[in-house]
Amino acid sequence: MDKPIWNPRDMEQLSAVKDTLHVSTAPFTIVCRENEQNQILEFCKQCVTQEKAGSIYVCGCPGTGKSLSIEKVKDSLIHWAKEEDFQSPDVLTINCTSLTSTSEIFNKILWNNQPRKKSNGLASPLKDLQISYSQSRQSSGMKMMLVIADELDYLITKDRDVLHDLFMLTTLPSCRCILIGIANAIDLADRFLPKLQFLNCKPVVVTFRAYSKDQIMMILRERLRVLSYTVFQPQALELCARRVAAASGDMRKALCVCRSAVEILEAELRESTCNLNTSSRERVISDQQTIVSEIFKKQDNNIVRVDHMAIALSKAYRSPIVDTIQSLPQHQQIILCSAVKLFRKGKRDTTIGELNNSYLDICKSTSIPPVGVMELSSMCRVLGDQGLFQVGQSREDKLRRVTSKIDEADITFALQVQSRAYPFC
Repeated sequence: MDKPIWNPRDMEQLSAVKDTLHVSTAPFTIVCRENEQNQILEFCKQCVTQEKAGSIYVCGCPGTGKSLSIEKVKDSLIHWAKEEDFQSPDVLTINCTSLTSTSEIFNKILWNNQPRKKSNGLASPLKDLQISYSQSRQSSGMKMMLVIADELDYLITKDRDVLHDLFMLTTLPSCRCILIGIANAIDLADRFLPKLQFLNCKPVVVTFRAYSKDQIMMILRERLRVLSYTVFQPQALELCARRVAAASGDMRKALCVCRSAVEILEAELRESTCNLNTSSRERVISDQQTIVSEIFKKQDNNIVRVDHMAIALSKAYRSPIVDTIQSLPQHQQIILCSAVKLFRKGKRDTTIGELNNSYLDICKSTSIPPVGVMELSSMCRVLGDQGLFQVGQSREDKLRRVTSKIDEADITFALQVQSRAYPFC
């Protein structure tokens, strides 16, 4: 059953939508990262079962669900330990950017491991830990500890030796730490794993890939599922997902863009209400109420549309390619849009003849007088000179093959911003 369209003038609904789309709001269900979570959870379970230390390096670009997934793994591990009658591990979560010095991470581990023991001043916290974890007689019955070190990049840039010493701790005989390091640097494995392997402390590496368009769509729908009303046109969400996936695959960026689109609709409605009030001052009160009522009944005015999303995306992303497309003459823009429509059917390239047929369909549906096929062919060469198309050679003009050299999302995005003037794409 379809949900009713929301009322953006209802402050309670507006606040609920913005909260749902806020990056700090943890979703009820974490989707699209089940494989990564299961891999990390199984590793942690094995460590707890065997009462042995271990380390995992979690890497991925920003906004790919790393920290959120590790939080889910932590909760799942504690729940599993209780159900299986294992002693729940202590949990120490450290954001490395909050450390006053890189070596402070060892002080935090020492304090969590032995709350009453402080460094004696003669030996460093690292040395105390090394001594403690080197005494095999202490290993029996020691409680497991899950150490989550987020923003591990900070240690890499500040003091590389700290990183090596940290992973080295998990190789000591009495250590019962499960170390999970989280970083945005996906090339750290290539830069530091050889030395960690040489030191016999190579961690398990779990990489979080950038989200695809379909994954971003799934996550957005899951987020919005908690609302009892519809906020976005499906096409608007798809445009957001397509553009963000093409740019970075950063889910946080997608959420920020969606919030921005909601705010654009909010501002638009506020402006239309002000204009209505200004133009209606001399009207009879009852007539004014009728007009307001009729406008508010138009539910299309209440939903976040493609044009709102396109404006929000234009604020978030600006590129020379988008600027170039938006500055093109109308018929060259229609040719680009015609190509997009053909390529969406699974084609990688097309011919001038096929492109012309698609072009004519769009011109007919929008009542725009078309140009001839020879002029269209010349325009394709112009687009090729600008680096947007690659045009092949053929004796017959209609058989020349055309390939797009830019991302489909850039074309759609650039033209959707101008959707009121150019509704054909």
